[in-house]
Amino acid sequence: MIQLEYFTPADFEQLISWIDSPHLLMNWAGPMFNFPLNHDKMEWYLQESNELGQSDVFIFKAIDTNTGNTVGHISLGGISEKNRSARISRVFITPEARGNGFARQMLTEVLRFGFEQLNLHRITLGVYDFNTAAIAAYTRAGMQREGVLRDVLKYDDEYWSLVEMSMLQPEWQALHQVA
Repeated sequence: MIQLEYFTPADFEQLISWIDSPHLLMNWAGPMFNFPLNHDKMEWYLQESNELGQSDVFIFKAIDTNTGNTVGHISLGGISEKNRSARISRVFITPEARGNGFARQMLTEVLRFGFEQLNLHRITLGVYDFNTAAIAAYTRAGMQREGVLRDVLKYDDEYWSLVEMSMLQPEWQALHQVA
């Protein structure tokens, strides 16, 4: 099982060590950062986050409750109070922790936070179409595939397409018997 905790400056070095190539950085964050990650970029990323009632982004690390190790990273941002919506992004599971269901659990906990703590109506995410393991994990967590944005990003000499997925609050409630 995993538990989400807020990502803090104490976690910067670990995340920087995980994102060890330009290709991985692009897959993890899209064009938001350039390689290599560093403390200044991480401080900018963390600005004005993780304050209930104030922030429009929440950034988490995922802790394996059996070992106490940090096994992943995820954020919920672009929060719109008017539309009661947000977007999951920057999902990462450490290579040694992959295949244990942590991505699905991490996504479920972020969805729980969004729907139950923030009272959101719609939560979306985008995942590059070649990341089939992530798509499978998100589907197992209950996300619905909405469509594909074809050739949305050019990386080196290839184009990457983005699979759009979402969940609505009534779907969350039906899956988790929330009144």
